[in-house]
Amino acid sequence: MAPMFEWWAKGNNRKGTPVVVKMEHPNNWSMVELESPSEQDFLVEGRREKSRNKNARQLTWVLLLKAHRAAGCLTSLGSALIALGTAVRRRIAAGRTDIEISSSSSPAITKSKPRLFYSCLKVFLWLSLMLLAFEVAAYFKGWHFETPKLQLQFIFIASPFSVKGFFDWVYTHWVLLRVEYLAPPLQFLANACIVLFLIQSLDRLILCLGCFWIRFKKIKPVPKNSTSDLESGENGFFLPMVLVQIPMCNEKEVYQQSIAAVCNLDWPKSKILIQILDDSNDPITQSLIKEEVHKWQKEGARIVYRHRVNREGYKAGNLKSAMNCSYVKDYEFVAIFDADFQPLPDFLKKTISHFKDNEELGLVQARWSFVNKEENLLTRLQNINLAFHFEVEQQVNSVFLNFFGFNGTAGVWRIKALEDSGGWLERTTVEDMDIAVRAHLHGWKFIFLNDVECICELPESYEAYQKQQHRWHSGPMQLFRLSLPAVIKSKISIGKKFNLIFLFFLLRKLILPFYSFTLFCIILPMTMFVPEAELPAWVVCYIPATMSVFNILPAPKSFPFIVPYLLFENTMSVTKFNAMVSGLFQLGSSYEWVVTKKSGRSSEGDLAALVENEGGKKMKHLRGVSAPETEAEKKAQKKIKKKKHNRIYMKELSLAFLLLTAATRSLLSAQGIHFYFLLFQGISFLLVGLDLIGEQVE
Repeated sequence: MAPMFEWWAKGNNRKGTPVVVKMEHPNNWSMVELESPSEQDFLVEGRREKSRNKNARQLTWVLLLKAHRAAGCLTSLGSALIALGTAVRRRIAAGRTDIEISSSSSPAITKSKPRLFYSCLKVFLWLSLMLLAFEVAAYFKGWHFETPKLQLQFIFIASPFSVKGFFDWVYTHWVLLRVEYLAPPLQFLANACIVLFLIQSLDRLILCLGCFWIRFKKIKPVPKNSTSDLESGENGFFLPMVLVQIPMCNEKEVYQQSIAAVCNLDWPKSKILIQILDDSNDPITQSLIKEEVHKWQKEGARIVYRHRVNREGYKAGNLKSAMNCSYVKDYEFVAIFDADFQPLPDFLKKTISHFKDNEELGLVQARWSFVNKEENLLTRLQNINLAFHFEVEQQVNSVFLNFFGFNGTAGVWRIKALEDSGGWLERTTVEDMDIAVRAHLHGWKFIFLNDVECICELPESYEAYQKQQHRWHSGPMQLFRLSLPAVIKSKISIGKKFNLIFLFFLLRKLILPFYSFTLFCIILPMTMFVPEAELPAWVVCYIPATMSVFNILPAPKSFPFIVPYLLFENTMSVTKFNAMVSGLFQLGSSYEWVVTKKSGRSSEGDLAALVENEGGKKMKHLRGVSAPETEAEKKAQKKIKKKKHNRIYMKELSLAFLLLTAATRSLLSAQGIHFYFLLFQGISFLLVGLDLIGEQVE
């Protein structure tokens, strides 16, 4: 840098475009332009020549700095590749697969559907590998043709005696088999999936237009105001009796912060009761939660601890048992929060006010916000999905239909609506959607508040996320099968029945995972080996890319992740399809309830920052969110760390090799866009199959 500053110090005749380059590190530099060239710089030839020389020296320095930066990027890329290779080697050496682990934990469940599904994928993979070897051999023997150039008349005319060799005779009959028997049904199935794909894309487009209309018109739920109310407290707030419930099960990581958050709700203590509904079967966890409840009781909070001996009915059974308490009849509303949710102090005041003078309103649902949405790539992609779910799906259905699926937490129910709808039932693993559908059939209305957020966390490991998605996609199919007769016989309008059966259940819960998996993971690879059946480029690339843009609009900061998001959604279609089939046909895994693992990321500092960013009131304090103090807490934390591990997911890995095999086959037919899609989708399946997308455990 010294020659540059010496040159800058010479004389006062500084022309051209002088700059100052600041370099702290080869990867961190900036260039600031001090002044623009004046007209005099172009009048005198000598000055212009000097300026040219000076600008050339400046450009040389900038190019050198860029070279340093490129070298730094290459070094970082090399380090990343080495780390990736190490992780892959460690994962393979460990040999922990999802099939083996699920077999040891629940052999009865695993023997049925997952084994059959995985076996079908393996057969499909081996068949594709054999066909690839066959097609490569045919290619080198001179069988070069694309689908439009296939001259079938010459193949039909040829007799077995005129064929040069046995291989050519076999390949000729393979082509005829493809044309006459394989291509027609495959093309029919592809066309059917394309139709479903277009219908679902149209539904997504209409939802987005509805969201744009809401924003354009600034439509927002507003509480009704009345001149007088016997239950109005100070400042005119509507202050009825509210019951707050927190169901939890072995959630050591988050129980303290959720209990602290609800105990800090801004509501008269005489008009609120908090129930901690503990289903934990771990004695250490039970004692920790009970101790935390006692701490808050000493500080004046109206909070009680309830523990069930067995987990019959899972969460639904837990809530049902709590609602049977004799004192519940004294309360008008119930707010429900999962163990990792921390409502802000003004949550009840922002939600309960909507029930005032609105006797038809049964549910007020708040939006979720995530403290760990930027923790890793997996949480970023989840944030895109859930941002669209709340901003578009929930808000549009709330404004135009007064109905949407209850999210199971961060919502306030009118207790009368729960009782009128039959209360909590244990017949499915989606008790929240179940009660919402039954309340809708009984005429109750719902409101979604997009501007009221409740802090929670996203699953950081692929294992936790996969189990959560399995439950979320198998449960709706159980519910659809069980509630269809009631929907048909109900007294709601034909339009509401159509929305509930076709849009809510069939299109968004059944058709979406069906065509996503079938079209992009099965039919597309098959068309590479049966090229007489084709998928247009607009189906493979253009429409999915457009839909991904619409999906990512509610989370604009996530636009750099649009390509990983598109690939990951197709990757998750395996889990969603498997779950959908399990729920629809009552297979064993559909009734499996696994509590989503929490990381406890919501530290005191995180929550305080979020509260300040939202412009809300700061919480008084959050007890016990810091490092564990007691010996029991330390043992619990050590137990959590020991249980964490990464594993290999065999179904995803099988599909990765299948798609990469199909990508190799597409090169023989010169199908460009299909090759790139299959290549990157195969890499996506490979990364997920090796558990490299979420939390990495050393």
